[in-house]
Amino acid sequence: MTDRELALRAWESLFRAQHELFTAMSSDFNDAPITQAEYDVLLTVVRAPQMTVRLRDVTTNMLISQPSVSRLVDRMVDRGLVTKSADPDDGRGSVLTATDAGARAFRQVATTHGRSIAETMAALDDDELRSLLELTSKLRDSRR
Repeated sequence: MTDRELALRAWESLFRAQHELFTAMSSDFNDAPITQAEYDVLLTVVRAPQMTVRLRDVTTNMLISQPSVSRLVDRMVDRGLVTKSADPDDGRGSVLTATDAGARAFRQVATTHGRSIAETMAALDDDELRSLLELTSKLRDSRR
């Protein structure tokens, strides 16, 4: 059985590290053409084949808390960052496709944000990064 106190301390440390790093990197979006939430949506859409993905997959892959993904996506459609159409395989669902403007805005921010991530993660060596990836994957898999 896992030591409960140790588990609580480890969880708090993981949570605080994530929160502090996330907050520090939010400055990457200060003068960006898209918000952090829009970036999060585009992260999934732009990386998908033909830059097209089901809305439910975007919702599942959101890295930040977004209680109203549909409204966010509708605003992104209005801004010309994505298009939204009926899912041909599921009449109840929607499919999102990144527009050229959305992909361009994503790439612009991804360059800056990627640099911030690399600089932050440089505090760990390659073995530590592999261990972190393994441990966080194990935690995520335990909840599925």
